[in-house]
Amino acid sequence: MPGTIKSVCVVWLLLVSVLFCSRLAGVRAVSICTNAHAGCHVLSLANLFDRVIQHSTRMHSITNDLHSEFEQYFLPSQNHVGRVSHNCHTSTIITPNGKGNAQRLAREELTRVILMLLVAWRDPLWHFHQSMSHQHDFNNFSSNKALQMSDMVHELRKGVEKVAEKMQKLGIIKTSISKPAPPEAVQLADSARWHLMKDYDLLYCFRRDSNKIHNYLKLLKCRIVPEHEC
Repeated sequence: MPGTIKSVCVVWLLLVSVLFCSRLAGVRAVSICTNAHAGCHVLSLANLFDRVIQHSTRMHSITNDLHSEFEQYFLPSQNHVGRVSHNCHTSTIITPNGKGNAQRLAREELTRVILMLLVAWRDPLWHFHQSMSHQHDFNNFSSNKALQMSDMVHELRKGVEKVAEKMQKLGIIKTSISKPAPPEAVQLADSARWHLMKDYDLLYCFRRDSNKIHNYLKLLKCRIVPEHEC
């Protein structure tokens, strides 16, 4: 009889554990969205902005770190660094120069510029990670940072798209913002030295553009929800 009671207790505890884990998995599976659908946790526009700004801060910080590490590993000579052309493939994207010009740009246009920059970096960063993974002098930690940058650009683009969707739903912007096409990549000479310069150019340009994206997002938030720490 005591053995039977013990078996029943064990079975009961197992059932409780399964039910608890199912409930916990259900909570974790709730997605974040801009509209009130079943199974969705709706965030305010201010919270959406906070999330993408925090994400862009982390992305820019990783870019700065990797840029410094790249110089230490591959470009120890300052004269060598000085000969880099910095021919950015995003130079065809017209971006507002300075805070004043960015503030004067329409909300739709500023949002479109942010998305254009993010889309433009999707493929180049993936190829950069592939290039770094074959550099034996570059440690795995730094190579993983290159992959992390590529993933973060993808996630940030999705976040900014949710912000744009929320702004349109609230009537802050009148037109939907279509997904921009990436600009054509600049082709460089096919040699080991130029591949090295191309990678350094890419890091330099992405560090510049990630800083622009971060600043544009903060300006956009302050124009739309100025009561939130602006």
